Amino acid sequence: MKWRMQIALAASLTLLTACSGQSPVAGAGSTPPPAAAFKLSPGDKVKVTTFGEASLTGDFEITPAGLISFPLIGEIQAAGLQPEEVSRAIEAKLKEGYLLEPKVSIQVANFRPIYILGEVNKPGEYPYVQGLTIRGAVAKADGFTYRANEKRVFVKRAGEAGETEYPLTADFAVLPGDTIRFAERYF
Repeated sequence: MKWRMQIALAASLTLLTACSGQSPVAGAGSTPPPAAAFKLSPGDKVKVTTFGEASLTGDFEITPAGLISFPLIGEIQAAGLQPEEVSRAIEAKLKEGYLLEPKVSIQVANFRPIYILGEVNKPGEYPYVQGLTIRGAVAKADGFTYRANEKRVFVKRAGEAGETEYPLTADFAVLPGDTIRFAERYF
């Protein structure tokens, strides 16, 4: 009987969420978003390895138009895609008359930088490293100023129109291209 009530409650929450069109955690003051699957964007540099084909291996920067120019096949869309999706697209193009069974892998060589603004001792542009959290970003910027609100953070993700306010937690994931702003606290 108890498990039926739990199933009914879960189904009701799912239906309510679907009907409202919003995630129950979306919006200002919500919990930090989970680290989404990384998508490539202009400014990222990728290392493409085509196994057994040294002439089709190298580093490529994603252009402002979101493309990489690859030997033999020309331009390939990369922005907005995960590295695995781009490697599959390259493999598909190479199969069209160039190689019988191409095997392509892509690794991100350089990520877009992050920007740290507001009430930190050294605001500015910083290189992104994998696994970076908001506390690590604060450390890169030499800590908070004495005026900083250490309970809230404003984050603008790459590709989003505006910034969103989140509670400041130690495990908040920073993504490449993020603009992070720490506001002034009110006394």
